[in-house]
Amino acid sequence: MISTKGRYALRLMLDLALHKSDGYIALKDIAQRQGVSKKYLEQIVPLLNKAGVVKTTRGYQGGYMIADNPDKYTVGTILRITEGSLAPVSCLDENPNTCERAETCMTLGVWKGLNDVITEYVDSITLQDIIDNNREREINEYYI
Repeated sequence: MISTKGRYALRLMLDLALHKSDGYIALKDIAQRQGVSKKYLEQIVPLLNKAGVVKTTRGYQGGYMIADNPDKYTVGTILRITEGSLAPVSCLDENPNTCERAETCMTLGVWKGLNDVITEYVDSITLQDIIDNNREREINEYYI
C-alpha cells in the first residue's frame, strides 16, 4: 500500500510542475493549495531534494522548484524516493533473490508478475501525463 508520504510527495511534485514558471514556491503555498500540513511536507522535501528532483533556495524569495520538466519524472520515480521498494513481497527487493525458498516457492511467480505489472504501470506515467489527463478532463467537463 502506498503511504501518505508517497501520495503527498506526488501531489507536491505535481504542484511544483504546475507552477514551474512561477519560480521558487514557498512550502506554505503548496500546503495551502494541496490541503496538507506544511509540517508533513517539510518531512518529504528533504527526500526529494536529496534525490535531485527538486531544487531549493533559502531566504526571502526562497522555496522549492521542480528540478526538470514534468515529462522527466514518473510516478514510479517519485514513489520509490519516498516509499523505497514497491515490490509486493520483500524477497523481490533482493537481486538476485536470496530467499531460501525461492527455488521451490510456488507463489513466487505470482508476486513477480504482480511486481512487473506495478512497475510497468507506475513507470509509464509521467507528471506531464497526469497534468495533460487532468486538463483533458476539465475541458470535457466544461458546460455552458
